[in-house]
Amino acid sequence: MHVPDGLLPNIVCLSGYGLMGGLTWYSLRQIQRDKNSTENIPKASLLTAAFFVASLIHIPIPPTSVHLVLCGLMGAILGYYSFPAILIGLFFQAIMFQHGGLSTLGINSLIFGLPAIASHHFFTLGKPLTGENPVGRKILAFITGFSGTALAALLFSAIVAFNIPADLDSPVEQAAILAFLISHLFLAAIEGAFMVMVISFLERVKPELLHGNG
Repeated sequence: MHVPDGLLPNIVCLSGYGLMGGLTWYSLRQIQRDKNSTENIPKASLLTAAFFVASLIHIPIPPTSVHLVLCGLMGAILGYYSFPAILIGLFFQAIMFQHGGLSTLGINSLIFGLPAIASHHFFTLGKPLTGENPVGRKILAFITGFSGTALAALLFSAIVAFNIPADLDSPVEQAAILAFLISHLFLAAIEGAFMVMVISFLERVKPELLHGNG
């Protein structure tokens, strides 16, 4: 789901960096207001590493394979810490494994970071509605994990579709985008189930990790 170097026009890449800078600044402002930053920074570091490693875990979904994204999980646990965490993870993925590129780092940070922040708000607003109902909490976790990945896939597809070079075969490219979306709907379901397991485990053994996330 990473946009590689050379695919997007320079103006789009520059716009991505501008939006990335603004969202990073806003996220850091929110983090500065966090009274529990001493406890949350190690948590953010751990999940940054998990996000980085997740790109190496490929799941075969014919005719291709996909890797875990973790946007929903990052947002639900880290809140606004998730955006700089994702940005750092993407930077190291680009320079070490060529997943994405440096010219598209801004765009890729938006593709993964915006769904994470949206997931944070959705999960935070949903918790009071579910109360202590375990089934409701599991449904909320599944929807958060599913929607985080689905939104990232939609953002990727929209950016690529609106910037298809004129010399490419548009019908073929559109068919590829459709196949991409279908495969990532299956991935979104896997991530939803994975998030249910993680959130259920943390609620039992370490519930404080799900609170005070900026």
